[in-house]
Amino acid sequence: MSKQTRQDAILALIRDNEIETQNDLVEMLIKSGYAVTQATVSRDIQELGLIKSTPSGKGKSRYVKPLDPKLQRLKTLFHQSVLSIDYTGNMIVIHTIVGSANTAAMLIDSISDPEIMGTIAGDDTILIIVKHAEATEKTVNTLKEFLD
Repeated sequence: MSKQTRQDAILALIRDNEIETQNDLVEMLIKSGYAVTQATVSRDIQELGLIKSTPSGKGKSRYVKPLDPKLQRLKTLFHQSVLSIDYTGNMIVIHTIVGSANTAAMLIDSISDPEIMGTIAGDDTILIIVKHAEATEKTVNTLKEFLD
């Protein structure tokens, strides 16, 4: 398997799991069918620019890919403009302050969540369609992380 494929797998694993150590990441990659060593994973972590986040509510840190400066600005705008997030089935509705829905939708589009089929933004409301209803709550939780 190529280096790019392996690094894409690493990004998917850290996005979907709380991975605290390199050993945990090595084990998850091996379980996913990648023949890796800790040295290889260590280089991948460095090349991908992964960092350890501050401890979560559970008191544990985890590997994350930091946002680039443009996304960081969008995250700040999202935090400042979102009033509420609610969902039903495979639809998520976000209410924002007037005139902010398009900017907030840009952040949602930029995170490239494979479960998000698309967003529609009005003046103060965003509609998000999620592929699978069972993934909606996880997507909502991801979006709520941008409010912290």
